[in-house]
Amino acid sequence: MGSIGNGMESFGVSSGHTGATSIGDLLKLPTPLDSTVVEYIWIDGTMENCRSKARTVTKQVTSVDQLSKWNFDGSSTGQAPGDDSEVILVPRSIYRDPFRGGQHLLCMCECEDPHGNPLPSNTRANAVKIFSDPKVEGETPWYGIEQEYALLDAKTNWPLGWPEEGYPGPQGPYYCAVGANKISGREICDAHYKACLYAGLQISGTNGEVMPSQWEYQIGPCEGISSGDQMWISRYLLERICEMADVVVTFDPKPIPGDWNGSGAHCNYSTASMRADGGLEVIKKAIGKLEAKHDEHIKAYGEGNERRLTGAHETASIDAFSWGFANRGASVRVGRDVEREGKGYFEDRRPASNMDPYVVTSLIAKTTIL
Repeated sequence: MGSIGNGMESFGVSSGHTGATSIGDLLKLPTPLDSTVVEYIWIDGTMENCRSKARTVTKQVTSVDQLSKWNFDGSSTGQAPGDDSEVILVPRSIYRDPFRGGQHLLCMCECEDPHGNPLPSNTRANAVKIFSDPKVEGETPWYGIEQEYALLDAKTNWPLGWPEEGYPGPQGPYYCAVGANKISGREICDAHYKACLYAGLQISGTNGEVMPSQWEYQIGPCEGISSGDQMWISRYLLERICEMADVVVTFDPKPIPGDWNGSGAHCNYSTASMRADGGLEVIKKAIGKLEAKHDEHIKAYGEGNERRLTGAHETASIDAFSWGFANRGASVRVGRDVEREGKGYFEDRRPASNMDPYVVTSLIAKTTIL
């Protein structure tokens, strides 16, 4: 028993601690100063959902290189057969854990088979190849992704704050609105904002969206592969916060059929050449390359996107490529400030809210640079 008393200093608490009386108290208990809980996060076989599990590392971790590989049962995540189910988790980037606090971490991982080959669900591996190409590296691509999502009541699966058996008033009063009769879920949006900032993500803003109970946040500007890493971690954080609030978050591109806006993940993009003097001409050439590969991009921009890209509700038609200055009904929008300054970035408005950011960001770089 003496060793327990002597070891209390390593927890940063006195031996007079009275103990926990509730689950909440237990969750607040300090952990040993030489132990770090690392939540290993990966994308499962659906290629739309995150999974995670935690392990204890008996040291403080300052670099992802200090973390070892781990494994999980891929037969339970749609990533391996039952007779050869081991999938290897390869740590790639780390972030502060806003749920556990302290020195504890979230770790974004890649999935490989036991021979070191990327699984089909590991889209990050191919993205790294594209971003490590000398031509791409030389252009230093930046991304800012606008992630839209909707919040649903967990019991009814109907949008949060909507009438139980009906619809709210038509769209118009809800975008960037305030007031209990217009907004639902702000506490989730704000909690997520703070969690992203704590984690060290480059979250640049958030706002209420056009459909009631629909929200948006923006991750960026991020360079290269970091955009995909940070977007996946931000989605993980949002799922965890909604879990705590007993609310369902959906990234469906058209969560409610009818005269309601869908959910997208507009991708703002620039290269060093676009950001330099004369960059507008580089932007126009890049847009031409995107037009030539429109069908290829649409196939990679998210499942169910045809329900969203109808030409209505601030979208372009899925069947025709278009672009314009300040045009939110175009496939690609270029801002008035870019037109005025002759350099900057453009916004690809086609990606759906459920798109894979590794696929989208790397494909845009491949098409416009390689």
